[in-house]
Amino acid sequence: MREFCKRTHNCGALNKSHEAQEVVLMGWVQSLRDHGGLCFIDLRDREGITQLVLDPQRFGNQIAELKPESVIEIHGTVTLRPAETINSNLPTGEIEVQVKDLIIHNICQTLPFPLDEKAEKVSEDLRLTYRYLDLRRKPNQERLRLRHRAANVIRNYLDEHGFFEIETPSLFKSTPEGAREFLVPSRLNPGQCYALTQSPQQYKQMLMVAGVERYFSLAKCFRDEDLRADRQPEFTQIDMELSFIDREDIYELIEGLIAKLWKTCLGIEIKTPLLRMPFVEAMNRFGSDKPDMRFGIEIQDVTQIFKGSQFKVFASVVEKGDVIKVLKVENFADMTAGELASLEQTAKHMGAKGLAFIKVKADEWKSPLTKFLSENEKQALTQQLQLKENDCLFFMADRWEKACNILGKVRLEVAEILKKRGVLTVSDQDYKFLWVVDFPLLTYDEEQKKFVATHHPFTSPVREDIPLLKTDPHHVRGQHYDLVLNGIELGGGSIRIHSTELQRFIFEKILNIPQNIVEDRFGYMLKAFSFGAPPHGGIALGFDRLVALMAGTHSIRDVIAFPKTQKGQDLMSMSPGCVEPKQLRDLGLQYISELIR
Repeated sequence: MREFCKRTHNCGALNKSHEAQEVVLMGWVQSLRDHGGLCFIDLRDREGITQLVLDPQRFGNQIAELKPESVIEIHGTVTLRPAETINSNLPTGEIEVQVKDLIIHNICQTLPFPLDEKAEKVSEDLRLTYRYLDLRRKPNQERLRLRHRAANVIRNYLDEHGFFEIETPSLFKSTPEGAREFLVPSRLNPGQCYALTQSPQQYKQMLMVAGVERYFSLAKCFRDEDLRADRQPEFTQIDMELSFIDREDIYELIEGLIAKLWKTCLGIEIKTPLLRMPFVEAMNRFGSDKPDMRFGIEIQDVTQIFKGSQFKVFASVVEKGDVIKVLKVENFADMTAGELASLEQTAKHMGAKGLAFIKVKADEWKSPLTKFLSENEKQALTQQLQLKENDCLFFMADRWEKACNILGKVRLEVAEILKKRGVLTVSDQDYKFLWVVDFPLLTYDEEQKKFVATHHPFTSPVREDIPLLKTDPHHVRGQHYDLVLNGIELGGGSIRIHSTELQRFIFEKILNIPQNIVEDRFGYMLKAFSFGAPPHGGIALGFDRLVALMAGTHSIRDVIAFPKTQKGQDLMSMSPGCVEPKQLRDLGLQYISELIR
């Protein structure tokens, strides 16, 4: 057996300074070109490509065996390329390697799909089935490298700021009021289950009680939810918790981390401090608590214009104390019937009965709505909205939050239409960060007829609002905050409750969780707070989502080495799969099909 020989360089390292050196290279055959008297191979590894030159008379039999993606080793001499053949697009483009010895380590079978740019047109299911091949492609290699670099930046930055990296358990207890969980039956405790952690929330608060003061983890989290481009059953978040801090400390810390990441990984300066916007302002202007700030098109309130209106539909809404919102889109009065139908469908999907509109023309306003409007109302709209010819208005009359949300979705779809028309340019490299702050602590759930936590039940109220918990819970502000980039929530956090009495009051009196359930699920936490819990708070950022945005891709599957499909399947390893009956018996379980029989 031939003695193993280590490679001397990677395939992106050689240049004209290495002329005449003897080198050993290893990698994959990117391409093979036979030019009659000479044969050329582009040899690739993760660092780059080097052109090899082979004599067909010497290596003809071996060359005949080779196929793209075969793995080879070569020994040869670095020579300069002739001036007319220099490839300025490659770092190695000034040299080539004259091959003296060729060793074939592995012949590749016929590929199921090409590994060049044509692979983007191949179905995602096929690429995920052969994910180990898909990952060889340069875009995916670059994404894995970016993810690695980002993780290193995060660890180094937080280490410099006094954090301990601590692993917390993945097996926890079930807390069903959150997202749907993955349950893990316990063989040693028959009839009982663990739950895979949705986040390390309670553990990291316990670390603050333990005196750690500054904790972080690139934490694996698990949620058994329906999947989409930015959601996976298992994902990674940058999780951190700090003691003896306030919201300003969190903002400063995270802004420094974001600036460091973008500068180190992308070479882009992010100006800090980042914009801050109260939740109510974000909803009123953009119809979203995660507004995309890369383009205008804002919502306005016209409720007062229709107070006492002869148009009964609008007047009744105002009388009930609800609102009338309008979205003005400039130069959109020429929208097609198909575009209008699509916008109406979006509104109906959000719970609207329809989507009232007005097209502003020089001679008249075109809309089924205009016959119900008085001249005074038209003038008031013209003045407040500064209307011009060819503007288009979309109205929504409903409860405040619902009206804002519906027009927020319409706003985003209008932007997509304008982008397709080529009249609106929105770049993924235009990074518009902002903090959304001053959320309400509680949201009233109409179906359940009770308050639910807007963020989570451990969020601390703003100090001066605590008395309102007993008299006016609707107006209690929470000390939580979301970091948003280009209409996507990167993550969120809050200052936590650290008082046993206040936490118990929130659980039992505000959220109406029965005392026995509180004790069962959170008793240890309430007890821990009674032993000297420091003021503390934290944040969790979606690491996969953050890397995807840095990489310029809209799917987090593109930056996860082995992602699941939208059905939660790993097509490469064919999981999930069936298990042996003995495994089920050991856990005291049966398949539903067996129970039916």
